[in-house]
Amino acid sequence: MEQLIKLIAKHDLIVAFLFVGIILYVSYWISKKLTKGKIPGAAIAITAGLVIAYFGGKKGIADIPLFAGMAVFGGSMMRDFSIVSTAMGASISEIKKTGIIGVVSLLLGISVAFFMGGAIGYVMGYHDIKSVVTIGAGACTFIVGPVTGNAIGASSDVIAISIAIGVVKSVLVTIMTPLVAKRIGLNNPQTAMIYGGLIGTTSGVAAGLAATNPKLVPYGALTATFYTGLACLLCPSVLYFILSFFLAA
Repeated sequence: MEQLIKLIAKHDLIVAFLFVGIILYVSYWISKKLTKGKIPGAAIAITAGLVIAYFGGKKGIADIPLFAGMAVFGGSMMRDFSIVSTAMGASISEIKKTGIIGVVSLLLGISVAFFMGGAIGYVMGYHDIKSVVTIGAGACTFIVGPVTGNAIGASSDVIAISIAIGVVKSVLVTIMTPLVAKRIGLNNPQTAMIYGGLIGTTSGVAAGLAATNPKLVPYGALTATFYTGLACLLCPSVLYFILSFFLAA
Protein backbone atom coordinates (compact mmCIF):
# COMPACT_ATOMS: atom_id res chain seq x y z
CA MET A 1 0.00 0.00 0.00
CA GLU A 2 2.86 2.35 0.83
CA GLN A 3 4.43 1.70 -2.57
CA LEU A 4 1.07 2.33 -4.25
CA ILE A 5 0.72 5.70 -2.50
CA LYS A 6 4.24 6.69 -3.60
CA LEU A 7 3.44 5.63 -7.17
CA ILE A 8 0.24 7.72 -7.18
CA ALA A 9 2.07 10.72 -5.70
CA LYS A 10 4.71 10.45 -8.42
CA HIS A 11 2.12 10.30 -11.21
CA ASP A 12 -0.59 12.48 -9.67
CA LEU A 13 -1.58 14.17 -12.94
CA ILE A 14 -2.13 10.81 -14.65
CA VAL A 15 -4.32 9.77 -11.71
CA ALA A 16 -6.30 13.00 -12.15
CA PHE A 17 -6.88 12.21 -15.84
CA LEU A 18 -7.98 8.69 -14.92
CA PHE A 19 -10.33 9.95 -12.19
CA VAL A 20 -12.00 12.49 -14.49
CA GLY A 21 -12.21 9.88 -17.24
CA ILE A 22 -14.09 7.53 -14.92
CA ILE A 23 -16.50 10.32 -13.94
CA LEU A 24 -17.15 11.11 -17.62
CA TYR A 25 -17.65 7.44 -18.51
CA VAL A 26 -20.15 6.90 -15.70
CA SER A 27 -21.92 10.21 -16.46
CA TYR A 28 -22.40 9.40 -20.14
CA TRP A 29 -23.55 5.89 -19.22
CA ILE A 30 -26.18 7.37 -16.90
CA SER A 31 -27.19 9.83 -19.62
CA LYS A 32 -27.63 7.08 -22.19
CA LYS A 33 -29.17 4.34 -20.06
CA LEU A 34 -31.18 6.19 -17.42
CA THR A 35 -32.21 9.47 -19.09
CA LYS A 36 -32.29 8.23 -22.71
CA GLY A 37 -30.03 11.12 -23.69
CA LYS A 38 -32.44 13.81 -22.45
CA ILE A 39 -29.85 15.06 -19.95
CA PRO A 40 -26.39 15.40 -21.57
CA GLY A 41 -23.58 13.41 -19.98
CA ALA A 42 -21.53 16.61 -19.64
CA ALA A 43 -24.22 18.16 -17.42
CA ILE A 44 -24.22 15.08 -15.18
CA ALA A 45 -20.41 15.14 -15.03
CA ILE A 46 -20.32 18.84 -14.06
CA THR A 47 -22.90 18.26 -11.33
CA ALA A 48 -20.95 15.26 -10.05
CA GLY A 49 -17.77 17.35 -10.00
CA LEU A 50 -19.46 20.05 -7.92
CA VAL A 51 -20.75 17.47 -5.43
CA ILE A 52 -17.32 15.83 -5.12
CA ALA A 53 -15.60 19.22 -4.72
CA TYR A 54 -17.94 19.97 -1.79
CA PHE A 55 -16.28 17.22 0.25
CA GLY A 56 -12.79 18.63 -0.33
CA GLY A 57 -11.03 21.62 1.16
CA LYS A 58 -10.26 25.08 -0.22
CA LYS A 59 -8.93 23.51 -3.41
CA GLY A 60 -11.65 20.90 -3.64
CA ILE A 61 -10.50 17.28 -3.63
CA ALA A 62 -6.99 18.45 -4.61
CA ASP A 63 -6.45 18.92 -0.86
CA ILE A 64 -6.63 15.12 -0.54
CA PRO A 65 -3.12 13.73 -1.28
CA LEU A 66 -4.54 10.96 -3.46
CA PHE A 67 -6.04 13.55 -5.82
CA ALA A 68 -3.33 16.22 -5.64
CA GLY A 69 -3.00 16.14 -9.43
CA MET A 70 -6.44 17.74 -9.74
CA ALA A 71 -4.83 21.06 -8.73
CA VAL A 72 -2.94 21.07 -12.05
CA PHE A 73 -5.62 19.36 -14.12
CA GLY A 74 -8.23 21.83 -12.92
CA GLY A 75 -5.91 24.85 -12.97
CA SER A 76 -5.91 27.87 -15.25
CA MET A 77 -3.30 26.45 -17.65
CA MET A 78 -5.34 23.37 -18.57
CA ARG A 79 -8.53 25.43 -18.58
CA ASP A 80 -7.17 27.94 -21.08
CA PHE A 81 -5.69 25.16 -23.23
CA SER A 82 -9.07 23.42 -23.33
CA ILE A 83 -10.92 26.61 -24.25
CA VAL A 84 -8.53 27.40 -27.10
CA SER A 85 -8.53 23.81 -28.39
CA THR A 86 -12.32 23.78 -28.78
CA ALA A 87 -12.01 26.32 -31.60
CA MET A 88 -9.70 24.06 -33.62
CA GLY A 89 -11.30 22.65 -36.75
CA ALA A 90 -13.52 25.64 -37.46
CA SER A 91 -13.66 26.67 -41.11
CA ILE A 92 -12.65 30.27 -41.87
CA SER A 93 -15.09 30.44 -44.79
CA GLU A 94 -17.98 29.50 -42.50
CA ILE A 95 -16.85 32.03 -39.90
CA LYS A 96 -16.87 34.84 -42.48
CA LYS A 97 -20.48 34.05 -43.40
CA THR A 98 -21.62 35.10 -39.94
CA GLY A 99 -20.38 38.66 -40.53
CA ILE A 100 -21.63 41.58 -38.47
CA ILE A 101 -24.36 39.47 -36.87
CA GLY A 102 -21.68 37.55 -34.98
CA VAL A 103 -20.24 40.78 -33.56
CA VAL A 104 -23.70 42.02 -32.59
CA SER A 105 -24.48 38.71 -30.88
CA LEU A 106 -21.33 39.06 -28.77
CA LEU A 107 -22.10 42.59 -27.59
CA LEU A 108 -25.78 41.82 -27.02
CA GLY A 109 -25.05 38.58 -25.18
CA ILE A 110 -22.55 40.22 -22.82
CA SER A 111 -24.73 43.26 -22.12
CA VAL A 112 -27.92 41.29 -21.41
CA ALA A 113 -26.17 38.79 -19.13
CA PHE A 114 -24.26 41.52 -17.29
CA PHE A 115 -27.23 43.76 -16.53
CA MET A 116 -29.53 40.84 -15.67
CA GLY A 117 -26.90 39.45 -13.31
CA GLY A 118 -26.35 42.88 -11.80
CA ALA A 119 -30.09 43.25 -11.24
CA ILE A 120 -30.20 39.88 -9.48
CA GLY A 121 -27.30 40.96 -7.25
CA TYR A 122 -29.08 44.22 -6.42
CA VAL A 123 -32.27 42.37 -5.47
CA MET A 124 -30.18 40.01 -3.30
CA GLY A 125 -29.11 43.05 -1.26
CA TYR A 126 -25.73 43.86 -2.79
CA HIS A 127 -26.04 47.57 -3.55
CA ASP A 128 -22.42 48.66 -3.75
CA ILE A 129 -21.05 49.04 -7.27
CA LYS A 130 -18.20 46.53 -6.88
CA SER A 131 -20.53 43.74 -5.78
CA VAL A 132 -23.18 44.45 -8.42
CA VAL A 133 -20.61 44.56 -11.23
CA THR A 134 -18.88 41.36 -10.06
CA ILE A 135 -22.15 39.42 -9.83
CA GLY A 136 -23.18 40.79 -13.23
CA ALA A 137 -19.87 39.63 -14.67
CA GLY A 138 -20.40 36.19 -13.14
CA ALA A 139 -23.68 35.97 -15.06
CA CYS A 140 -21.58 36.23 -18.23
CA THR A 141 -19.35 33.27 -17.30
CA PHE A 142 -17.76 31.83 -14.18
CA ILE A 143 -14.40 33.00 -15.53
CA VAL A 144 -15.39 36.62 -16.12
CA GLY A 145 -16.80 36.95 -12.59
CA PRO A 146 -13.57 36.38 -10.64
CA VAL A 147 -11.47 38.22 -13.23
CA THR A 148 -13.69 41.29 -12.87
CA GLY A 149 -13.96 40.97 -9.09
CA ASN A 150 -10.19 40.87 -8.66
CA ALA A 151 -9.76 43.80 -11.05
CA ILE A 152 -12.12 46.13 -9.16
CA GLY A 153 -11.39 44.89 -5.63
CA ALA A 154 -14.60 43.00 -4.79
CA SER A 155 -14.77 40.83 -1.67
CA SER A 156 -14.03 37.10 -1.82
CA ASP A 157 -17.63 36.28 -0.85
CA VAL A 158 -19.02 38.21 -3.80
CA ILE A 159 -16.48 36.63 -6.15
CA ALA A 160 -17.63 33.20 -4.91
CA ILE A 161 -21.24 34.17 -5.69
CA SER A 162 -20.24 35.27 -9.19
CA ILE A 163 -18.56 31.90 -9.81
CA ALA A 164 -21.64 30.05 -8.54
CA ILE A 165 -23.93 32.01 -10.88
CA GLY A 166 -21.65 31.24 -13.81
CA VAL A 167 -21.54 27.52 -12.99
CA VAL A 168 -25.34 27.35 -12.71
CA LYS A 169 -25.60 29.08 -16.09
CA SER A 170 -23.15 26.60 -17.63
CA VAL A 171 -25.11 23.59 -16.37
CA LEU A 172 -28.45 25.04 -17.54
CA VAL A 173 -27.05 25.81 -21.01
CA THR A 174 -25.66 22.28 -21.25
CA ILE A 175 -29.04 20.77 -20.45
CA MET A 176 -31.25 23.18 -22.42
CA THR A 177 -29.26 23.44 -25.67
CA PRO A 178 -30.25 20.05 -27.16
CA LEU A 179 -33.83 20.58 -26.01
CA VAL A 180 -34.31 23.91 -27.84
CA ALA A 181 -31.97 23.32 -30.79
CA LYS A 182 -34.68 22.40 -33.31
CA ARG A 183 -36.97 25.24 -32.28
CA ILE A 184 -34.32 27.93 -32.76
CA GLY A 185 -32.76 26.44 -35.91
CA LEU A 186 -29.49 25.50 -34.24
CA ASN A 187 -28.40 23.19 -37.05
CA ASN A 188 -25.62 24.94 -38.99
CA PRO A 189 -22.27 26.68 -38.32
CA GLN A 190 -23.69 30.21 -38.61
CA THR A 191 -26.43 29.75 -36.03
CA ALA A 192 -23.98 27.89 -33.78
CA MET A 193 -21.62 30.90 -33.83
CA ILE A 194 -24.47 33.32 -33.10
CA TYR A 195 -25.63 31.05 -30.29
CA GLY A 196 -22.14 30.94 -28.81
CA GLY A 197 -21.91 34.73 -29.01
CA LEU A 198 -25.25 35.24 -27.29
CA ILE A 199 -24.81 32.65 -24.53
CA GLY A 200 -21.08 32.87 -23.97
CA THR A 201 -20.30 30.13 -21.48
CA THR A 202 -17.78 28.04 -23.44
CA SER A 203 -18.15 24.89 -21.36
CA GLY A 204 -21.96 24.99 -21.49
CA VAL A 205 -22.15 25.82 -25.19
CA ALA A 206 -19.56 23.19 -26.16
CA ALA A 207 -21.24 20.47 -24.08
CA GLY A 208 -24.72 21.42 -25.28
CA LEU A 209 -23.69 21.47 -28.94
CA ALA A 210 -21.85 18.17 -28.50
CA ALA A 211 -25.15 16.63 -27.40
CA THR A 212 -26.92 18.33 -30.34
CA ASN A 213 -24.43 17.91 -33.19
CA PRO A 214 -20.68 17.45 -32.51
CA LYS A 215 -19.81 19.12 -35.84
CA LEU A 216 -21.16 22.44 -34.50
CA VAL A 217 -18.95 22.47 -31.39
CA PRO A 218 -15.93 24.33 -32.93
CA TYR A 219 -18.15 27.15 -34.21
CA GLY A 220 -20.13 27.72 -31.03
CA ALA A 221 -17.01 27.40 -28.90
CA LEU A 222 -15.16 29.90 -31.08
CA THR A 223 -17.52 32.82 -30.46
CA ALA A 224 -18.09 31.72 -26.86
CA THR A 225 -14.33 32.00 -26.33
CA PHE A 226 -14.35 35.50 -27.86
CA TYR A 227 -17.28 36.26 -25.54
CA THR A 228 -15.20 35.37 -22.49
CA GLY A 229 -12.23 37.48 -23.56
CA LEU A 230 -14.35 40.47 -24.57
CA ALA A 231 -16.39 40.29 -21.36
CA CYS A 232 -13.17 40.26 -19.30
CA LEU A 233 -12.30 43.58 -20.96
CA LEU A 234 -15.73 45.25 -20.91
CA CYS A 235 -17.11 44.27 -17.48
CA PRO A 236 -14.46 45.95 -15.26
CA SER A 237 -14.21 48.99 -17.55
CA VAL A 238 -16.98 50.22 -19.87
CA LEU A 239 -19.86 48.32 -18.25
CA TYR A 240 -18.54 49.23 -14.79
CA PHE A 241 -18.79 52.96 -15.57
CA ILE A 242 -22.21 52.59 -17.23
CA LEU A 243 -23.59 50.79 -14.18
CA SER A 244 -21.96 53.34 -11.87
CA PHE A 245 -23.88 56.08 -13.69
CA PHE A 246 -27.23 54.31 -13.21
CA LEU A 247 -26.61 53.50 -9.54
CA ALA A 248 -25.53 57.05 -8.82
CA ALA A 249 -28.61 58.52 -10.52
